[in-house]
Amino acid sequence: MTYRLNLPRFDARVAKNGDRYTILDTLRRKYVALTPEEWVRQHFIHYLIEHKGYPGVYLANEIELRIGDKKMRCDSVLYDSDLRPRIIMEYKAPTVQLTQKVFDQITAYNMLLHVDYIIVSNGIQHYCCRMDYENNSYSFLHEIPDYRNL
Repeated sequence: MTYRLNLPRFDARVAKNGDRYTILDTLRRKYVALTPEEWVRQHFIHYLIEHKGYPGVYLANEIELRIGDKKMRCDSVLYDSDLRPRIIMEYKAPTVQLTQKVFDQITAYNMLLHVDYIIVSNGIQHYCCRMDYENNSYSFLHEIPDYRNL
């Protein structure tokens, strides 16, 4: 159940557990269910760390947020050295179109976290926006910035 992605290949550690496959999540340090979305997440995290210079110690997966009684979950978050969120990432399976609904979802997370960047990827297409809170707007970037340029 692997998909060809528009991301660099890496040596994914996949195991079979009964009748299902799992993949090692390097950030959570455990094997998790290998879903199409998880396949994208692990490739994207590897890309950020190995190709864009993002420190793995500042990245986290499956971050729970709450608004009142409502629970939400960010797929991945990059923090700075003061543990302030800088980037929210939302992943979808390669077969899922990145529609306005996906951007609405990550925007809801950002109402709580107030990050500098949001990233959306289905492994094939990747979108990165820089937030501009002074002008209440955002701009799409041509590529995911290297960590040193954030």
